[in-house]
Amino acid sequence: MPTMIQVARLKERIRDVADFPKKGIVFKDITTLLKDGESLKLVADLMVEEARKMDVDVVAGIESRGFIFAPMIAARLGVGFIPIRKKGKLPHKTVSVTYQLEYGTDSLEIHKDAIEKGTRVLVIDDLLATGGTSKSVAKLIEKLGGIIEGFGFLIELSFLKGRDKLKKYPVFSLIQY
Repeated sequence: MPTMIQVARLKERIRDVADFPKKGIVFKDITTLLKDGESLKLVADLMVEEARKMDVDVVAGIESRGFIFAPMIAARLGVGFIPIRKKGKLPHKTVSVTYQLEYGTDSLEIHKDAIEKGTRVLVIDDLLATGGTSKSVAKLIEKLGGIIEGFGFLIELSFLKGRDKLKKYPVFSLIQY
C-alpha cells in the first residue's frame, strides 16, 4: 500500500472541479496527475505492487479511464488486457449488462470470447464511487465464467460506500477521500 507521503503527492496532482458533470458534484480530475510522468509512474508502480498479491490471468479495464491504467498493469504483469466498453463500441459478438446510474441507466459490453471459464480477472478503473458500475462489471465477467480476483482503483470516494457493493471481492484503492 502507498505511504502517506506518496498519497499526499498524488492528491496534490488531482484537481477538484466544482459542479461537474452537474451542480453539487466535485469532480476529481486526474488529467493533471496523468500529465506528470513521475506521478503516473508512481501510480503504475503502486497498482502493480497490489496486483502482484493476486493470481491473475488478465487485467480488465472499464471504459474510459480504466483504459489508462489497466494496460500498464497488464504489461508489467505479463498478462493480457481486456477492454470493457460502452454499448456499441466493440466490433465482435458481445455480452452486455445494463445498470442504474444516479441520473439514468448505462450499458457495458465485453466480447463473448474475451474470457474463458476459470479465467482469473483483476478489474481496474480510476474511481470507485457508488460501486454500481463495478458490480455490473463483476456480473458481466462472471456471466462468461470468469473469476474476479479483485478490483483496483486510483481513487475511492469512501463516503459513497461503493466498497459495500463489492464485499465478496478483494478491493484496493490508492487514494481515499
